[in-house]
Amino acid sequence: MSNEDGSKQKKSNAFTIMKDDSTAGHGGYGVGSVSLENISPVIIDPNESHAFVDMGAMHARSEIERRVKFLPNKDEVPNGLLYWIVWVTVERGENGPYYHGVAGSEVRVDRSIKRAYKSMPEHVTHMDKSMKGYYIVEHMDDASKKLLADFLREFDPKMWENAPDELKDALPAQ
Repeated sequence: MSNEDGSKQKKSNAFTIMKDDSTAGHGGYGVGSVSLENISPVIIDPNESHAFVDMGAMHARSEIERRVKFLPNKDEVPNGLLYWIVWVTVERGENGPYYHGVAGSEVRVDRSIKRAYKSMPEHVTHMDKSMKGYYIVEHMDDASKKLLADFLREFDPKMWENAPDELKDALPAQ
């Protein structure tokens, strides 16, 4: 990414840490709506051994989702490269912020034919489950789970330390 003057600009790699109360307790407009301010999509790229936050995934416009047409059938993208969009929810506990929910959703991308596969119902369900504090990573391949675990540990060691053992048990040790 570069600015108008050609200088390089570092991409932001940050989680949204805490959610706000958009209604501020007044009970008016926005009551009953879901706040997405404490959830961040982490892209796991096992092809390049890379993990990064890409907020564009909130609107299906992440780096891996751009310039491809999505198909609902995985068989139509037989040569697609595997990626994961992992929905990571952060909450605040008595010891500070922690990884409250983590749920990975598969994406297959074949740039040569500009086609990709992802199950929108799965992504919506996993985002919802992450916000509710579930850890859904058992279907991910081992290399991707290790990338995710390393990313979460390194991103904020305190949030990892504060996370429940259920998450730590679901992801491989260092």
